[in-house]
Amino acid sequence: MPVGTGPIRASRTELALAEGRHKLEAQVMTPEREVFSGELIQLSTRTTLGEVGILARHVPMIARLVPTELRLHLEEGETQRYAQGEGWLEVFANRARVLVSEAIPPDALDARELRERLAEAERELAEAEEGGAAQEAAERETRRLQAFLEIAEKPTGPA
Repeated sequence: MPVGTGPIRASRTELALAEGRHKLEAQVMTPEREVFSGELIQLSTRTTLGEVGILARHVPMIARLVPTELRLHLEEGETQRYAQGEGWLEVFANRARVLVSEAIPPDALDARELRERLAEAERELAEAEEGGAAQEAAERETRRLQAFLEIAEKPTGPA
């Protein structure tokens, strides 16, 4: 049979998408509250090893999360965005759990206040004793504020 004239066969991925099995259950929680619970197409975040995108049927994993923009990709191109603090990601049995110190919608961030707090954190870092606990805390706070400031200054619209 000549190429391109045989029956068309769908891949497993195409069949899964057609049957609606391309979603995963997700929860985003902070110590104060549950931020999100529902079905997603994709969850995007950053771990200590780099960016990660979680789709349906992702392999099980546990990862430490760093401050970044958390993106929850819902139906029809809709994306919920949050400034994510440090935390953990667990993926198992087509479920993703994000446990973070904070998850703040970008429109709740004040770029001016973040710039002021970042300047203070950088001063504390410069004054901290090399290798001490104060230096480590100042480094973590500086990274968090830099990430949140980047999110606050990012134009809104499709992510």
